[in-house]
Amino acid sequence: MTDCVFCDLVAGAARASVAYEDGATLAVLDPRQPRVGHMLVIPKKHVENVFDLDTETGAAIMHTTTVVARAVRRAFAPDGVSLWQSNGTGAGQEVPHFHMHVMPRWYGDALLRIYPDRLAPVDRAELDHQAAKIREAIEAR
Repeated sequence: MTDCVFCDLVAGAARASVAYEDGATLAVLDPRQPRVGHMLVIPKKHVENVFDLDTETGAAIMHTTTVVARAVRRAFAPDGVSLWQSNGTGAGQEVPHFHMHVMPRWYGDALLRIYPDRLAPVDRAELDHQAAKIREAIEAR
């Protein structure tokens, strides 16, 4: 056993209900099931968050996420599927190993309400200012 529960799942040192596996990823049922079919897609390589994610592992995660999302849709016929991933405790990341959630959704399920109220559009000048700051940060990497 390690200090990382997801590394333990990948190594087979902890039990999991595996729905899909390939050379780079593992897709398991989340043991906390707010809705049937809630899946976690985990890279086999330990990566703490999106900031440490390399392109190859990110592509593998997205491939498995699409495979699993399509299978969840066929298996459970939800009204929709939400995907989410959190980075850092301020964003609600509970396990320090990158993972993508695949959550089947039904009308009125009251899950994952991101915006509690309708938001007004932001002024274009402000959006352009933010875009410039992000471009600058990209160029500085």
